[in-house]
Amino acid sequence: MTTKTINVRLPEALYNQIEELAKATARTKSFLTIDALTNYVERESWQIRDIHEGVKEADAGQFATDDEVKAVFAKYGA
Repeated sequence: MTTKTINVRLPEALYNQIEELAKATARTKSFLTIDALTNYVERESWQIRDIHEGVKEADAGQFATDDEVKAVFAKYGA
């Protein structure tokens, strides 16, 4: 696996928490940081995927009908 390096400045308290967790779990700070970033990126990436899909659908002319929009507004009270 090819890797790249980034430098990140952390608040001292967060750095200390990572250091303590690394010691307690016998993991490296790098492992914990990569794991945390991977989970964050996976959790947040759905928005970008959904936006791209929506743009693709719009480009193809796939829009909700007036009745479908009214049904959603009625369901959620908007």
